[in-house]
This record gives sequence, structure tokens and C-alpha cells, in this order.
Amino acid sequence: MLKVTGSIMTGSLALLPLTVYAMSEEGKKDMPPPLALEELSLYTASRRHEPPLQLEREAGQLEESVASLRKLAAPYTGWCRDTYGLIKPKVQRVVQVGDSTVEYLNNAPKDFYPRAAIIGFTGVIGLFLARGSRVKKLLYPAALVTLSASLYYPEQAAAIAKSTGESVYDGAVQSYAAAEKLWKPVSKPK
Repeated sequence: MLKVTGSIMTGSLALLPLTVYAMSEEGKKDMPPPLALEELSLYTASRRHEPPLQLEREAGQLEESVASLRKLAAPYTGWCRDTYGLIKPKVQRVVQVGDSTVEYLNNAPKDFYPRAAIIGFTGVIGLFLARGSRVKKLLYPAALVTLSASLYYPEQAAAIAKSTGESVYDGAVQSYAAAEKLWKPVSKPK
């Protein structure tokens, strides 16, 4: 491919009207020697000691409108930056949970998918049995899914039941204490 490109370049250069001038040896002797970088006025030491040029120019209409737009948007960009700082860890956690879920599903244990299908099917059966009230439509599927999941995963079901039971007990004690404060007559100090 490089040969093709090179031949195309050579062919296209032939179409350009270029004139090349050559200098004789006598002409080279008459020319001054090339200047070194230090000899140029931009790069001399005397130029470095001069104060820098201060050019003041007025801002154009575009620059003024961009500056005013930036001033108007500054509170919103700050809010976005703060919100992003708050949301970023939560999003990263969700992404991590999703990655671990995908990894688990890719390397699922034996009989995982048949069990999951049966557990889901019992939820659908619960929806069919719960004709009528909305409470039944919530309770029947949840109860049947919980029952079938506890049959397949008894250790996890026991751990969940224990932690749920403890949290329900703590909530009941706190509710009882709050109700007791409301119903008990308040004695005023004399």
C-alpha cells in the first residue's frame, strides 16, 4: 500500500507547476552567512531585559456574551458538580451489584435456573389465586414465592427470618414505648 501511495504522490507532484532555482558557487560566496538563533532579535538577551509588552484590547461581543453566560450558569454547574459527587458512589455500588449478579448468573450453581423458574411460577400462581382484593394480590404471590424459595434454600430462609424477626421485634418495642408515652398522663412539676 505504501508503494501505491508513493507512486500517487510522485505522479501528483508532476502535475504541479514547480520551478527550481539553483545557485552557482559564485552566488553562494556573495551571500551573507546564515544567522544563528541567538542573533535574531526575538531571542537576544537584550530583548529579555525589556519589560513585556502590555497590549490592552477590549473584549468583543462574543467574549462578553460567553462571560455573561458563564456567570449565569455558575450556580447550576456547581449544583451539578455537588450532585454528581453525591450520586457517584451510589451509581458505582449499583454497577458493582450488577456486575456481581451477571458474574453469578454466568457461573450459576447446578439447578439454579430450574429452581428460579419454579419459584417464579409459584408467584404467577399466586396472582391467579388472588382474584378480588388488592391485599390478596400482594399477599398471595409474596407468600407463595417465599414458601417455595424457603423449600429450595432453607439456610438462607432461616437467616432472613431471624434478622427479620429481630427487626420486627425492635420495631414493636419502639412502637409500644411511643404509644405508652402518648397515653400516659404527663405530671407537671410544682
